[in-house]
Amino acid sequence: MNIKTIIKVGLATAFALTATGCKDFLIEDLKSELSPTNTFTSTYGFEVGSAGLYALTRSEYNTYGENGAYIHNGACPYEALQAATDIVDVINSDASLMAFANLSLTPDEKFVASYWNWAYSLIASSNEILIYADKNTNWDTDADKARFQAEARFFRAYAYRTLVYLYGDVPYVETILYDFQLNFTRTPKAEVIGHIIDDLKFASENLPDNPDQVKDGKLTKWAALHLLSEMYLLQGEPALAEQAALEVINSGNYALMKTRFGVNKDKAGDVFSDLFLENNQNRQNQGNKESIWVLQFEFNAIGGGTNSDDWSRRAWNPQYHSIKGFVLADTLGGRGLAQIVPMKWWVGTKGTNATGDIAGIFDASDIRNSNYNIKRNWYYNNAAETALYKKKSNITEETWFSTKTLFPALTKFFYGRVENLSLTGSYRDRMKFRLAETYLLLAEAYLGQNNTAKAADAVNEVRLRAGATAVSAGAMNMDFLLDERIRELVGEESRKFTLIRTNKFLERVKSRNSAIASKVNENHALWPIPQVIIDSNRDAEFPQNPGY
Repeated sequence: MNIKTIIKVGLATAFALTATGCKDFLIEDLKSELSPTNTFTSTYGFEVGSAGLYALTRSEYNTYGENGAYIHNGACPYEALQAATDIVDVINSDASLMAFANLSLTPDEKFVASYWNWAYSLIASSNEILIYADKNTNWDTDADKARFQAEARFFRAYAYRTLVYLYGDVPYVETILYDFQLNFTRTPKAEVIGHIIDDLKFASENLPDNPDQVKDGKLTKWAALHLLSEMYLLQGEPALAEQAALEVINSGNYALMKTRFGVNKDKAGDVFSDLFLENNQNRQNQGNKESIWVLQFEFNAIGGGTNSDDWSRRAWNPQYHSIKGFVLADTLGGRGLAQIVPMKWWVGTKGTNATGDIAGIFDASDIRNSNYNIKRNWYYNNAAETALYKKKSNITEETWFSTKTLFPALTKFFYGRVENLSLTGSYRDRMKFRLAETYLLLAEAYLGQNNTAKAADAVNEVRLRAGATAVSAGAMNMDFLLDERIRELVGEESRKFTLIRTNKFLERVKSRNSAIASKVNENHALWPIPQVIIDSNRDAEFPQNPGY
């Protein structure tokens, strides 16, 4: 059986395992073949189940479910984790995003339920593997049992991470639920975080420790430690977060990429832009030593993505193709829909004719602000329009905030294929964890210990790679760090999670998001509990989050 078949079977297995109360996922012709009792009976069977966990995890970025692992039916759902924060405007966008952006969210909103269902599907599938790993005695090697349990516990922790950020107190489940339950209760957030940390500690002790000996996209102990550092910060344990981050940084396995590499290393560009070029994300053969964990979406690859698996390009890129004089081009990022657009205060407007230039948050020398990374200069590319061809098309207030056809665009999300420039998906592997973020987590840990000097040192590792001026200990604070995370990680991180973890959600939204500054309050830090969950939980009280 080839890898693609393993992944398809793994998905079917994952759905079969989580089908209680979700009959749409029951596929009768697969059920008998893929029941847990005949799948989880060997190392190979657990490989099948493990592949399903990876696919279900990356389906967080899925849209309409075209052969993907989950169906959200709307914009890329992770856009809802950027909306109503301090970095993007959401203007006349996909209907699935607008309630998040304008704070009119209700418990019946689509993504409120789909994120809940996605996370608990991943948890249920992880629990199934854990239970059957304890029962199985047929392993190829003595280490197999602990390895698959470590993967399952990592993914369970990853799912609960999303749940506590979005909903606060949530039911904690660590076993197989054979019977339909109507009496769930909400486990306190602090207790759930404790379970997350326990899972990640186990994962860090039992996942492979040599990233050169695992396949692209597979977890290592260093991915577990990276996430553990973040979870210690959420728990309010900055010294432990420091320790976990330093284990990754000092492991000798990873390094910030500081010289040109990969497919376009001899062409115009810079090392930051190299990180995001297609075929530059992975460690094996591609030489990216900064990547710690990479979600595999590769175009036309066995087990790769589908059109619906990652719509980040459509989210972030302008609709330039709607302007006379432009045609779709891979060099311009393919077909964007501008479902979210960057705010002026951080990206700046220098070099445009928009009203009132704003400097933004980048040093002049910062390569992350170069035209290779933020495209501000747009030139008509339709040779048939001879009067316009190769002339500059200016960004204006109208093109940015009304038609959304031109604005400073993040090239990290450019993606186009000459085979089909209207492809909806971003068929490019996605760096989920990379070392630059580990340094920024370390800086956050030092700030939590009131050590601004060491926090500045950690941030400067990232800034100096970017050619930016070093920050002093005196200027180092949480707002500077949050700005630095924009400069380095905008669009990669789930911004809402970051603002909640740092206790800056309300302050930053009020000061930087004028569209909702007057109505945002502390209740908006959490989403509502899906109404369907409350309604179906008839045998026990299941309180709604405040404000909904």
